[in-house]
Amino acid sequence: MDIVSLPIELDTSVIDSKYRLVIVAAQRARQLMEGEPPRIIPQRDQKETTIAIEEVLSGKLEILYGQEAVSALREERRVREETRRRAMLAEREGEGVSQARKDLDILLGAPSAKDEILTDPSSPGKI
Repeated sequence: MDIVSLPIELDTSVIDSKYRLVIVAAQRARQLMEGEPPRIIPQRDQKETTIAIEEVLSGKLEILYGQEAVSALREERRVREETRRRAMLAEREGEGVSQARKDLDILLGAPSAKDEILTDPSSPGKI
């Protein structure tokens, strides 16, 4: 049986309410799904949500409150958006380079693979 199925006894020195536990665990689960390494040794086939709850309850995470939490959340969102924007730009750049190469090949009259087969002197049906 996993931790999600068990009743949870909250240690108020770690987290003050079950509602905050849900919010913090959801944020941590998102980080884990985005590739952040876990701070505990997960069991085999353990889901990110369960890992996140265990991390919170074991005191492995620093939990921020008030304005400090708001600032940290804004910074995390900014970093996530910047990473997403860079990935989109890299993808667009890759598409643009391949399209530019195609256009340049057409403009310069570069032989295609089909043309090379037709003009190959060793092929029996040369033109």
